[in-house]
Amino acid sequence: MTAPSGRRERKKAATRQKIADTALQLFLDRGYDAVGIRDVAAEADVAVTTVFSHFASKEALVFERDEDFEQGLARAVTDRAPHEPLIPALRREIQAMVRHCTADSAAPIWRMIDESPALRQFEESMRLRHAESLATAIAADLDLPQTTTVCRTIARFVIDAHSLARAAADPDAALDEIFRMIEAAWAVTRPSRPSSTEAPVSRTAAGTRR
Repeated sequence: MTAPSGRRERKKAATRQKIADTALQLFLDRGYDAVGIRDVAAEADVAVTTVFSHFASKEALVFERDEDFEQGLARAVTDRAPHEPLIPALRREIQAMVRHCTADSAAPIWRMIDESPALRQFEESMRLRHAESLATAIAADLDLPQTTTVCRTIARFVIDAHSLARAAADPDAALDEIFRMIEAAWAVTRPSRPSSTEAPVSRTAAGTRR
């Protein structure tokens, strides 16, 4: 999430973080199903309406960094070096996410998620949204007028790489294997940049960032 600049924004961000931290601790201490929104509000000393002004659902309290991850993936596409290929940049971002999620401190959280049908369903919907957002960023990077099936497919592969590697005994080895396949698929299916009659783009220039 973008760092808040004004005093009001900082206060709002601090309240949001306090609610998320309080909720997570309650979920881990008592069990996810045993804690309600009213419990979270009472423990965080805020109104129930304040909780819902920051989080759309109880599940969203667990995935409070959802927006950070989504924006990070888009930035991996848009902010990479001019001549850096797309797939290695995405691999680096996914690897950072996997390492965050496989840290010892994250283990109890993921056990809770894996044991809760509601949280697993929320995670799946979140991953689908992240994949669509990433596909849009990839299409824009290639100057395509709309998101293509290829962009959506590669984006979904990249998002699924996170889940597969997180669950693997050796996450880094799993990422190596998965991204070799993604790289091979992208090499044969990547769309070409649309030609421009005003400023033709050479094949060399058009291919530098793919």
